[in-house]
Amino acid sequence: MEAQDVLSGLRSRVLPCRGGRAAESVCWLLPTAVLCAYGFFYSLRPSEPFLTAFLLGPDKNLTETQVFNEIYPVWTYSYLVLLLPVFLLTDYLRYKPVILLQGLTLIVTWFMLLYAKELLALQFLEFFYGLVTATEIAYYSYLYSVVDLTLYQKVTSYCRSATLVGYTVGSIAGQILVSVAGWPLFYLNVISLTSASVAFAVAWFLPMPQKSLFFHHVSSSQVSKERNGVDCKNGPIIQDGPALKRVPGWEDVESKVPLNVEEHPEEHQELKVNIVKVIRELWADFLRCYSSRLLLCWSVWWALSTCGYFQVINYAQGLWEMVLPSRSSDIYNGGVEAASTLLGAVAVFVVGHVKTSWATWGEIALALFSFFIAAAVFVMDTVRNIWVCYVSYIVFRIIYMLLITVATFQIAANLSVERYGLVFGVNTFIALALQTLLTFIVVDAKGLGLDIFTQFMIYAVYFAAISVVFLISGTYRIIRNYQKRNERRNEMAANVA
Repeated sequence: MEAQDVLSGLRSRVLPCRGGRAAESVCWLLPTAVLCAYGFFYSLRPSEPFLTAFLLGPDKNLTETQVFNEIYPVWTYSYLVLLLPVFLLTDYLRYKPVILLQGLTLIVTWFMLLYAKELLALQFLEFFYGLVTATEIAYYSYLYSVVDLTLYQKVTSYCRSATLVGYTVGSIAGQILVSVAGWPLFYLNVISLTSASVAFAVAWFLPMPQKSLFFHHVSSSQVSKERNGVDCKNGPIIQDGPALKRVPGWEDVESKVPLNVEEHPEEHQELKVNIVKVIRELWADFLRCYSSRLLLCWSVWWALSTCGYFQVINYAQGLWEMVLPSRSSDIYNGGVEAASTLLGAVAVFVVGHVKTSWATWGEIALALFSFFIAAAVFVMDTVRNIWVCYVSYIVFRIIYMLLITVATFQIAANLSVERYGLVFGVNTFIALALQTLLTFIVVDAKGLGLDIFTQFMIYAVYFAAISVVFLISGTYRIIRNYQKRNERRNEMAANVA
């Protein structure tokens, strides 16, 4: 009974959490736990490490050119096209419906993977999977809308760890079922479809926020009233603080939404005007958010590295197929994915509790680890041994997972205004724009259509360039800080004299 009462209270959202430490814990623990459960089952896909082998195998009987140069690029293009409208829809529908949409679309994707045969149908499958990945923004921005600033690092590590552990369990299960039980890859996809269905069911238990950042705003007077007597600051409603001011002329969207659109055309027109104001505020917040040099630094690395990361993981199975074809040899893709994800989950969980001066050493760390990533991709491409490829891939994924988690909570904790979804969406959009350009030029059959080994050499050079850029920027920043400290010391000495 107590659990149901708590859940009902969270859904009602009349006031933020009250009642001291116990209520404060429930305030963030319940949505975090449900979201982590969703992330676990959402990521539990035993068939994913064997996707390329499944498409090239007797079930689909596709050629390498069809898979690498005609099917896989559709995901990149659809992801880019869908990201902006999904971002706006996420805020307008207040997160939870978009998470439900993600779960439903994942079910559709795996159902099509099981039964679609034609090339065009499989390209549509990639389109739906692009929608699945585009809606991932709701998974993380949901929690940032219901927890306090001091908990960002912790909840980020929990949610990422949940998805990584889910993927690890799925990969291990897939490898065991293939290598030990001898299951056909078709039945691994059945398990993935079942897991997606469970994730969709779990998502219904997420508490529904009544407010969001842009389309469902809270008035300053209402927030002031709600703050009186409140012990839990991390209320479910996004609050307008001193750093989050309303644009002049803003009108509450909720008060203008008609119950019956056909009977109130004037109010429907007013809603359109408010949406235009929302777009204007998005642009104003964009300028304010990226005025921070620290946030801009982490965002640039996020966009550049995510572009390269997507390319490597999308085509790694293709590289392995060229090194050791699955039709003639046993493959251990599931074990490799499990090892890389498990070790990455450990690294992510640990880094969530590490305290260090990222503001001072962040750029140098990004340069150093980006160089390690470049080296791993280079070795993967040039040493044509499957076990060397596997180890290099594990190193590649661990480093990226660690750094992207640090980047996530560094960005969230250093925003000049509370616009987490905006920044994450813009960073991902830039990454996808770069990836789309890279895919069209390097991968797509309409572009250069390069072979897989040449592609990975380009990706290694790409990460090396990222390393050089941040090494120069970080070195310059450290020197400037040192000079400023010396100048301040000299001024203090002169004042004392």
